[in-house]
Amino acid sequence: MAYETEKHETQYCFPAINSSCIKGTRSIYEYNIMYVFFSLLSAWTVFLNLLVIISISHFKKLHTPTNLLILSLAVSDLLMGLIVIPIEAIKVIETCWYFGEILCGVFINTLGLLISSSLSNLVLIAVDRYVAVCHPLLYPQKMTMTKTLVSICLCWFCSSAYNTNIVINYGYFNTTYRSNVCYGDCSIIISFAWSVIDLILSFLSPCILIITLYLRIFHVVHKQVKVINSLMKGGKCVMEGSVRRKSESKAALTLGIIVTVYLLCWIPYYICSMSVTSSTIINVLAWVVYVNSGLNPLVYALFYPWFKKTVKHVLTLKIFQPASSLVNIFTDQL
Repeated sequence: MAYETEKHETQYCFPAINSSCIKGTRSIYEYNIMYVFFSLLSAWTVFLNLLVIISISHFKKLHTPTNLLILSLAVSDLLMGLIVIPIEAIKVIETCWYFGEILCGVFINTLGLLISSSLSNLVLIAVDRYVAVCHPLLYPQKMTMTKTLVSICLCWFCSSAYNTNIVINYGYFNTTYRSNVCYGDCSIIISFAWSVIDLILSFLSPCILIITLYLRIFHVVHKQVKVINSLMKGGKCVMEGSVRRKSESKAALTLGIIVTVYLLCWIPYYICSMSVTSSTIINVLAWVVYVNSGLNPLVYALFYPWFKKTVKHVLTLKIFQPASSLVNIFTDQL
């Protein structure tokens, strides 16, 4: 650790190596505050997403295509809190990369994989809600558990292949990259042209698709709510199908909030990464993106009554009771 010295002499990440990066200095107070903050953030993200994963995995009533997509998103967020946040915290605090060049490539690949998979899961969630709200009669045939699982696996595989290609061409295995950075740095140098292509492929296109689908969903939801309200005001009995559509609409609005929060965290980072040269600003916005992984479970807690019930069931260890997985968490049995 490079604490602030009285002489303010220049320190290096690896003093014995001529090409070593310069190491930043911090006071002991800064070190302690930053380590405590990032440790709590990591623990918070892992704990909340673990509750989501346990809840959906354990309770049979939650084994639906939509919740399977939420489970995949929670796995991505949990790995973000378990792997990315701690390692990125060490990079920020120590201002050096001490884990070697090969692990640097592995880490960048993992980071890209988790980011890409999160956005891919949000695209699948948007498609799922679009079919459920706009084509409810086709939903049972179009969105089965098997098809959803295959879609999730394909998204994770494609995200892994795409990011592995970037690391191979612009990371550790590229000799140009290795000659242009100092020893103790972990980053990739991408040309402006490829940055634009990556922006379009990995962010703009998925976001445009998500926004388009949700605009259509909200339009249909608005019409359905008006029809249901008119039926109720007219004293007519609201059929089970109408109640179901209202439930699907509420689920779409809740997941729409998750998508909105995600985009609000990501859009500033992408805009600044293309136009701002200040590393401090980019690093701050990058951490806003990482914090997003700990926000999704809060949305579930606020808008999904079943999540509150399952969390109570998990924390009180009732999940270890016989047949606890068969409990109907959509009633007051908890």
